[in-house]
Amino acid sequence: MEYRLTFKDYNKALKQEKLLGLKCRDCGTVTCPPMMVCAECAGTNHEIVQLTGKGKVVTFTTSFIAAEGRENELPYTIVMVELDEGPWIMGNLVSMDPKKVDMDIIGRDVLLGSRVFPGDKYSNGDLARPAFSVIK
Repeated sequence: MEYRLTFKDYNKALKQEKLLGLKCRDCGTVTCPPMMVCAECAGTNHEIVQLTGKGKVVTFTTSFIAAEGRENELPYTIVMVELDEGPWIMGNLVSMDPKKVDMDIIGRDVLLGSRVFPGDKYSNGDLARPAFSVIK
C-alpha cells in the first residue's frame, strides 16, 4: 500500500500556503494531515483535495518552554483548529501576542498560512507547519 499524499508533498504544498488533505471516496470524510487510511472508515480509496484553510479555534495552549531550536520564539501559542471541511489540525497562532491570548480565542475564525522552520537533528531539512491568523 502506498501513501496517496506523502508528507513530502504535503510539506511542499504547505510551504506555498496550500493545505492538502485526503477525501475518502467511500464515506466522504476529509483527513488532514494525510494518513494512509481514512480516519472514519479505514478505507484507502482517497482523492487529494485542496482545503480552504479556514476554520475555528477549538482549544489552545501557550508554551513558555521552548522546543529544541525554538528558544528565541518564546512564548508561542499553538491552536487546535476545526477546519471548515471537518478535520482538526494544529498550528501556531501568529496574529496575536501570546501573552494576550485568553479564552476568548476559542470559537474565533482563523485562516491558514504557514511558517517554515529549519531542520533539526531529527529531520531531513526545513519543514513547513500550519500557522493561523485570526480573521474576525
